[in-house]
Amino acid sequence: MRKIGIIGNGSWATALIKILCDNPQGKSITWWLRNSEDISFIREFGHNPRYLTDVNIDLDKVNLSDNILETVAQNDIILIGVPSAFVHEVLKQLPENAFENKLIISAVKGVNPDTHQIISHYFEGSWSVPSDNICAISGPCHAEEVAMEKLSYLTIASTKDSFASDMAEIFSCHYILCKTTEDIYGIEYAAVLKNVYAIACGICHGLGYGDNFQSVLVSASSRETERFLEAGHQIHRDVKENAYLGDLLVTAYSQFSRNRTFGNMLGKGYTVKSAQMEMNMIAEGFYATKTMKEINDNVQADMPILNAVYEIIYKHTPARRVMKELTSKII
Repeated sequence: MRKIGIIGNGSWATALIKILCDNPQGKSITWWLRNSEDISFIREFGHNPRYLTDVNIDLDKVNLSDNILETVAQNDIILIGVPSAFVHEVLKQLPENAFENKLIISAVKGVNPDTHQIISHYFEGSWSVPSDNICAISGPCHAEEVAMEKLSYLTIASTKDSFASDMAEIFSCHYILCKTTEDIYGIEYAAVLKNVYAIACGICHGLGYGDNFQSVLVSASSRETERFLEAGHQIHRDVKENAYLGDLLVTAYSQFSRNRTFGNMLGKGYTVKSAQMEMNMIAEGFYATKTMKEINDNVQADMPILNAVYEIIYKHTPARRVMKELTSKII
């Protein structure tokens, strides 16, 4: 019996809970939520009161807990589903050896802003978890479509093939198909960057640019991702695969993309603060833009789209001017 502890209560964590419950393999699931009131609501009504509220939580399969120490200690596999900006804050109350002999699954599509590390590197460096004991989950897979049981695809990445294959089995069900890869670092960085590029697409849409330009922007974003990965992580990979290009496309174009929505608001004239206040969910690309800009200052890949989004969000340069300048740099 696999014992899985899930840390996080957002839409993606809720979607992964649903997938695990719909998978036929036997397993014990413990779901840690910070808010005890949310736990009481789920126990009474069987739904997350804040995210994916239509998803039924099978309480015969899911144990709820507000004790993170017990959740980690009592389970063999720990799935992290917390926004990247808050991962360290959530975990810092744990003892140094909390993840000893644990298997870690990262469902975080972001970078730790304090250490400038993707989540696998964060667990290796800050918690001494061996790389072979870490895997990452990538898309293209929006939580909202999981909730509706629309056919979706996951990529499970680990440096250890058998670990990735095992996790692919427990995350497969009648509406989820999984594939595996060894390129954990590549898909983690790609998952971070696609959120930045989705903000760029949203900004352009808000400014009135059409589909023709957006197709060029997305194509250039794919090439930009490839340049960054080749500069920092030189292994053979095909960036046209699902976890790279597929995840970029769905995040750049989908109505469910919170990063595109955030960018669209900026393009329409919202300030960064007002756009954040209007949204009730976190746009990971906001944090990713600053962190990836700082990382790339060392990597030195050619990344004009990343730089453009950074100028708009953090330098408060008018979006129309920045995007007009960008148009000649991405041909």
